[in-house]
Formats: sequence, C-alpha cells, structure tokens
Amino acid sequence: MILVGLKTFKNVWLVGFLWLLSALSWESAAQTTQNINVLFINEVDNEPAAKAVDVVLSYLKKNIRYGLSVQMDSIEANKSDAKVLLEAICNKYATSIEKKQTPHLILDTTKSGIASETVKSFTQALGLPTISASYGQEGDLRQWRDLDEAKQKYLLQVMPPADIIPEVIRSIVRHLNITNAAILYDETFVMDHKYKSLLQNIQTRHVITAIAKDGNREREEQIEKLRNLDINNFFILGNLQSIRMVLESVKPAYFERNFAWHAITQNEGEISSQRDNATIMFLKPMAYTQYRDRLGLLRTTYNLMEEPQLASAFYFDLALRSFLTIKEMLQSGAWPKDMEYLNCDDFQGGNTPPRNVDLREYFTKISEPTSYGTFDLVTQPRQPFNGYSYMKFEMDINVLQIRGGSSVNSKSIGTWAAGLDSPLMVKDEEQMRNLTADTVYRIYTVVQAPFIMRDETAPKGYKGYCIDLINEIADIVHFDYIIQEVEDGKFGNMDEKGEWNGIVKKLIDKQADIGLGSMSVMAEREIVIDFTVPYYDLVGITIMMQRPSSPSSLFKFLTVLETNVWLCILAAYFFTSFLMWVFDRWSPYSYQNNREKYKDDEEKREFNLKECLWFCMTSLTPQGGGEAPKNLSGRLVAATWWLFGFIIIASYTANLAAFLTVSRLDTPVESLDDLAKQYKILYAPLNGSSAMTYFERMANIEQMFYEIWKDLSLNDSLTPLERSKLAVWDYPVSDKYTKMWQAMQEAALPATLDEAVARVRNSTAATGFAFLGDATDIRYLQLTNCDLQVVGEEFSRKPYAIAVQQGSHLKDQFNNAILTLLNKRQLEKLKEKWWKNDEAQAKCEKPEDQSDGISIQNIGGVFIVIFVGIGMACVTLVFEYWWYRYRKNPRIIDVAEADGNRSNVKDHPGKMADGVILGNSGEKFEKSNAALRPRFNQYPATFKPRF
Repeated sequence: MILVGLKTFKNVWLVGFLWLLSALSWESAAQTTQNINVLFINEVDNEPAAKAVDVVLSYLKKNIRYGLSVQMDSIEANKSDAKVLLEAICNKYATSIEKKQTPHLILDTTKSGIASETVKSFTQALGLPTISASYGQEGDLRQWRDLDEAKQKYLLQVMPPADIIPEVIRSIVRHLNITNAAILYDETFVMDHKYKSLLQNIQTRHVITAIAKDGNREREEQIEKLRNLDINNFFILGNLQSIRMVLESVKPAYFERNFAWHAITQNEGEISSQRDNATIMFLKPMAYTQYRDRLGLLRTTYNLMEEPQLASAFYFDLALRSFLTIKEMLQSGAWPKDMEYLNCDDFQGGNTPPRNVDLREYFTKISEPTSYGTFDLVTQPRQPFNGYSYMKFEMDINVLQIRGGSSVNSKSIGTWAAGLDSPLMVKDEEQMRNLTADTVYRIYTVVQAPFIMRDETAPKGYKGYCIDLINEIADIVHFDYIIQEVEDGKFGNMDEKGEWNGIVKKLIDKQADIGLGSMSVMAEREIVIDFTVPYYDLVGITIMMQRPSSPSSLFKFLTVLETNVWLCILAAYFFTSFLMWVFDRWSPYSYQNNREKYKDDEEKREFNLKECLWFCMTSLTPQGGGEAPKNLSGRLVAATWWLFGFIIIASYTANLAAFLTVSRLDTPVESLDDLAKQYKILYAPLNGSSAMTYFERMANIEQMFYEIWKDLSLNDSLTPLERSKLAVWDYPVSDKYTKMWQAMQEAALPATLDEAVARVRNSTAATGFAFLGDATDIRYLQLTNCDLQVVGEEFSRKPYAIAVQQGSHLKDQFNNAILTLLNKRQLEKLKEKWWKNDEAQAKCEKPEDQSDGISIQNIGGVFIVIFVGIGMACVTLVFEYWWYRYRKNPRIIDVAEADGNRSNVKDHPGKMADGVILGNSGEKFEKSNAALRPRFNQYPATFKPRF
C-alpha cells in the first residue's frame, strides 16, 4: 500500500509538473507571438487557394511554436470588371489605414487576366510588399515587367504548378520531334500567355484552344477542324473529367497509328473512359517520397482535402512561407518601422513611396519544410526572380491502355521533373517511341503515265516517276503516306463561280495534304494552294498525231509502172525479138543466108529465135546485147529497140526514185501555225486540262484586245488625226487563237487521255485528228506506241511541282528534300529510268526520213529476183546433167565394126548393139558425109568426157 501510494504521488507530481511547464511555455509563447496583417486577394473559383489559406491560419493557431498570429482581410477578385475590383481593394486598404492596421503583405493568388493585372497595378503603384502566385513567365506580367531594383525586392511572383505543367509539352515535343500539335485545355489551366512562349523556337505547328463545353457533337467537330489543319498529335490539359469527355468525343479512326494522344492533369487519379480501344500517354503529378507523410497529416488533421492536391499543397506552402517571411523580417528588425502608406486617392502617378524592404532575401532563406515539393527560387541577386521561381515536383509518365471502357494496363515509362526546359527521364525508350504518331500524309493524285501508274504489285498500289520521287522525299523528311485517286480525275480548275475541282479542291478543303502528279504550276492555283520548287523541267504543250504509215513492199520497184505498161513492154519485147528473127531469116545479107561472105569475120552469130530473145533481153542491161545482126534491116530493128530500152530505163529510174521518197515528204502539219491554217485535220486538248485553259484564255485575250481597239477606234472624243492613226489595213488584233478555240469546241474536247489517243488512232486521211497536251505525256505515248508521233515544238511551258495546302509546313521540308535530290542527281536518274530505260518502251522500226536511203522493205524484191534466177540456173544445171547422162546418144561406126558387133550378137543371142548406125567406110564415103560429121563428131581425139 505504501508503495502504491508513493507511485500515485509521483504520477500526480509528474502530471502537475508537466502542466506547469506547459503553462509556462504557453505564457512564453504568448509573450513572443508576432502579429502580422495580410491582405489576401483571391480569384473567384480558385478554391484550392482559398482553402489552403484557411488551413494555414488553422495550422498556425494549433502550432503555437511558430509564434505567429495573422490578421487577414480577404477580397474575392472579379474576373471581368477591373473597376469594381480596384474599388473593393482600395476600400479595404483605406479601411486598414484608418484602423492603423496597414497590411504587411499582399498575398495575391489571382491567376491571370483582368484580376491579376488589377492587383499588380495596385501593388506596384502604392509600393506594397506582395507575394503573388499568378501565372506567367518573364514578360507575361505586364504591370511588373519593368520594375526597378528596389521594387524587384518586394514585388515577388512564384509560378503555380498549373503554370509549370504545360511545359512538359515542350519537353515531349522536343524528345519525340513532333512537328504538329493541338493543345486542348479546360478551366483548370490558364494558357492565354502560352500561345507564343510554350513552343517558341521549335519548328512545330501548333494550335492552343479551350475544350468545347457544349457537348460531344461540338467536341467532335472541334477535333475534326483540328484534323483538317493537318494535326495528328493531341495534348489534353485538364482534370480527369475533361480528359474523359474529349476521349469519348473522338472518332475511333483517330486512335490509329497515325495519331498520338497525350493526357496531362494535376490530379492523381486514373482515367476512366468508354473508349473500346485506345492507347495514350498519361501524365500526372507525383509527390516526393519524403513529403508524403506531411501531406497526409495536413489532409487528415487539418482537412486540406481540396483537389487537386498539388495546387492545395502549393498554396499552403506558399502562404505559410510568406507569413513566416514577414515574421522573420519583423523580428530581425529588417522591416522599416516608419513605412509610409499612400492611399489610392492620393496616388498621382509618380509619387509611389520609396521602400527599403528586401522581401526577396528573407523569402528565399526560409527553411520551413514543404508538403509536396521544394521551392526552386532564384537566389542570385542580379537574376530575375519573377517568372523563374516555382515549386519543384515530378510528373509520372505512363502508357495507358483503355479496353472496353476501362484502363486495363498502365505502365510507367519515365518521369519529368517540373521546370522550365526540363528534359524527360525515360526508362523505356522503345515504348515511348511507340506512343508517337506515325506521320502519315494523305496524297491525292491523277493517273497519268509515266508519272503515276496503277500497279497492284506495288506497295502502295501505284508506280511511276512521282511515286519514286515521293519515296525519296519520304526517306529524307521521314513520313509515310496513303495515296488515292481524285474522283473527277482533274488536277484542278476554277469555274465561272470561282469554285475549284480536282486535287486543288481537296487541298483547299483540307482533305488532302499533298497533290502529286504531273501538275503544272499556274498563277491562279498559287492563290489558293502552295507549290514546292519544281521537280521537273519546264514542260510545254505539243501536238500528237498518228504516224503516217507508208506501205512497203518487197516488189515495190515493180509498182513504179502500172501493170498495162509492164504488159506492153513485155509484148514489145516479144514482138521485137520475133521481128528481128524474121528479118534475119529473110534478109539475103544476114549471116545465115550469106555465110561465105562473112566466113572471115571473127564474130559469127546466127540470129535464130533463141538468139533474138537473148539479144533483146541483154540490150536492156548494162551488159549490152552483144554482136548486132549483119543485115541493115536487122540493125535498124536493134537500134530502135535500143532507143526504146533507153527511154524506158531512164523513165523507170527517175520514177523509182521519186516514188520511194514521195511518202516521206508527206508531212501536212509541222507546227501549231500549220494546224491553225488548215481545216482538214481536227484538233483539241483534254477537257479541263491546262492546255484547254491556255487556248481558252488566249482566245479571251484576243477578244479583249479587239474590244479595246474597237472602243478606241469608235471613240468620238478622239480627233480625226488620232482616229486616223488607228485606221489600219490589216486586222488590228490576231484572231489565231480565237479561230483555234472555236475549232476545238466544234471538234469536241476529249474527256480523258485514253479517249484522245483512241481518236488519234482512229483518224484517217479524210478525218484526221491531232491532240494537244502536255509534252511529257505525249512523249511517253510516243515512246510506248509506234503509231503515234510528236509534231512541232513545245509552247506555253510551265514547270511541274508538288502541291500542298496553303501555309503548310511541308512546303519548306519538301523544298529542301527536292533540292537535295537535285544536287545528288537523283532526279536525272529517275528521268532516265522512266523515259529511257522504261520496260514499256516499244520496239519500233525507225521511221523513214528524207535523208535516209531506200529501205530493204522496198527494194528487197531485187534480191528475190537474183535468188529466183540462181534457183532457175541450178534447176537447169540439174536438167542438163540428166539430159547428157541418161539420154541415148547415137554414134557412127564402120561396116567392119558393125560386122564385129553382129558377130557378138550372134554369140550372144537376144542382144543388139545399141546406138549403131550402119554405114560404109572409106574415102568416098568420108567426103560425102563431111557435112554431117560435125553434128556427131564434135570432140577432138584427146577429149575425155567427165561423165
């Protein structure tokens, strides 16, 4: 019992002792408590700031160790009426002066706009020490932009987290090399001052706009408009509800590989959305580990529950730090005791009281622990404080997959330390790259060989010069593309109403990013779209016609003379040969009738019928006819035949040369002027083509000039002398193109190139047709078709270029790429590939020219004649061999030999000597048969037959 009593006594004594110490400490604290006056100006709807300041007051009351009592006057700032706000501030300030409770500090938590500018104008004019949490970097605080050195010490601004978080967009754009961006934000972020500074000095087209609040339909239209601006990278700055609304308003097609979505928030929760399939980058703040216990204590004990936690913690730490700064200055004697306070009505524009208050020095020295992140304050004396001071924290970078309306997978791939130009700290670079939008451009084109041709085996379904070109550019600029044909098959022309069609319309309506093909640069097109530097030389308009085909024949040399002429020549040949034979037969002076007279002549020729035919034939050749007849009448016939043959051969030779070259001289049209002067051949360009526009405008210009001349010539105000100077004999204005345009309209303009080629091919000599079009197209048609030809020189030359939307960033990128390819001679290689080494090039025969010789097709029959003659000679040789070898040759023998033969026959009954002619021998008989012997005994004794 005694022990128990002693213990009880000790406990009571200990409790009493502790109570006494507590009472003494309370009395000591009460004696050292510092009272400060604060004018708190907060913006409407800034609940985190209002709640945080209330929590600070409660926190200071419950923690007497701070020894600080804050007397606070609060003003809720109006966002739209600066006059009302200024009157409220001045009235509150005047009341404090009257009560001699002038504020030591103006705590400004207005965000931006009218409210922030009004507060800063007030504090700057009256020289009141102020700590502001307004949004803006250096230069954005217009009223504090040009502060002198003294004012920079007591007019301080610390950027809130919501003003630092958008800077992560700059870091993402830099890290991923994003070239376009749409930044959508809600009311939890202020972006008015970020339009110029956020992506400054970065080559990224971007649009910053508030999220549409009217409904899903309005947000869907907003996204469509941004997409039409060639944007495929979207950033959403807002709370979780705003992010969800935007994601649910987007079409499913906008979550494909060529789009990227980045959701950035101040909240620490997770995204919930009804999307079926989406992968996005999600960034949310993350408190430092060492401060989480303090933040939890404030939330549970002091009810600092206002969302977002990041903003509430910032305002709490800022207010507490600000109050402790004033306390420290008051206790250290750094606060002037005789500060002059000027009333609003007494301010005259230049009578701001001088201040010797170094609020900045003491504010940066406060060592109070923070509840979310440390303050990064500028401590260098000569460095600007405002716009560069903020609270440090981290943003967690996550890959978020939304499937079936819920987040099924979230993976952290890096962090971002909040700051100005702070880089990303990426843990999974590959995963980060997968979140980027593939740059995929929409290309519209018109099929026209060899620039664009369909090919099912090609990766994009097309091949050609332009496909190779755009692939080369894509390798340099790094993008992908989808290509399709424009529905109307036109490059683009403007109608009478000023409306466009074709590729130009697609670019104007933002449905296409690139117009590709053999598209001419025209002045009216450059008004509504942009062109890159030309990728192809100047290309003009030229004429395409059917190649004249001159019929060729191996026996064309026989067609020089008509058939009846050849028959007459043949009849004359036979008749002359027969007549020569008759004259030689009946003339007493011929060789065969007067052999004794010509027995001493070296040349002896008997003109029988065979020799006459041979003579007349050889007389027509350079070989000559040989020995002429002996009789005079026969020679007259020969001379007549020679004269006849000379005239026939000379006429044939002259006509053959003219006949073989007359087809090569048949070129009715050689230029545009030739086409305009004739009426036999119809001509027209493609309907809606640049060639049609050229002729139509030239005709209109001629008509306009004519009207101008007519108005001048009929002007009554002119003097007779002036009017006489306008009187001319010739037509004053050319009507060349006017007539050509009328002829084209009458000929009906073809709608497609295939139709034009068909009309050219179906044209005849009576109904000819010439097509006028781009020289490159016509040259390629000539290259791949043997029945088409280019006529005349090019005119109205214009370059080919790639078309892009007006103001598109692709223009500069493509210009650099094309110039790079030009310097590397890649464009020349492409030309050689598609114009010189094209697989579709036709193997055409060389067209005959006036300077060319006679082709084998027209003179080859002569060689056939030789081969036929040689063949006939070979057949004759065979016949001669057969005739000599197998015919029964008779021979003459003596009677004695014949008797011997008979004896042999007797010895061999049944056999008779073949070829035996019985006769007598002897000198008597030798003389009598002298005339006959040469016919059967023509060979000398030494002759040995080969057979």
